[in-house]
Amino acid sequence: METNIGYLLSDSGRLLRKTFDERVRSLGLTAVQARLLMSLVKFPDNNQAFYAERIEVEPITLTRIVDRMEEAGWVERVFDPNDRRARLLHLTDKSREIVEPLRVIVNALVEDMAEGLTAQEQDMLARLLEKVSANLTAEREIRNVANG
Repeated sequence: METNIGYLLSDSGRLLRKTFDERVRSLGLTAVQARLLMSLVKFPDNNQAFYAERIEVEPITLTRIVDRMEEAGWVERVFDPNDRRARLLHLTDKSREIVEPLRVIVNALVEDMAEGLTAQEQDMLARLLEKVSANLTAEREIRNVANG
């Protein structure tokens, strides 16, 4: 029987997202809200379009998510000093308090995901996945150039 790595990658990603969603619910967050908060930590001071692309949601969807998160005190919008039309997203004190518990969940998930793999196997898996990502990124860039 031939192993279909595309299916395995897709199914593993699905299971990872599902498990992540289940675990972050304990913090009162949805998976997309948690991903947005972690993106705000890693890439601060960007506009909503940047974060929409980063967490792979449509800009209008992110606007609705941010509306709810702003009402709940998780994020704040501030005017971009370089573009009066744009708004930058910032963490609030409330969301800063949840970042560490969120990191604990992410780290535990990674440990669970890699259970039974040696350090060498984990390093090899990381290198292989980076190569797959680079290949897919190159393919997307070629398509974008070809389509003008």
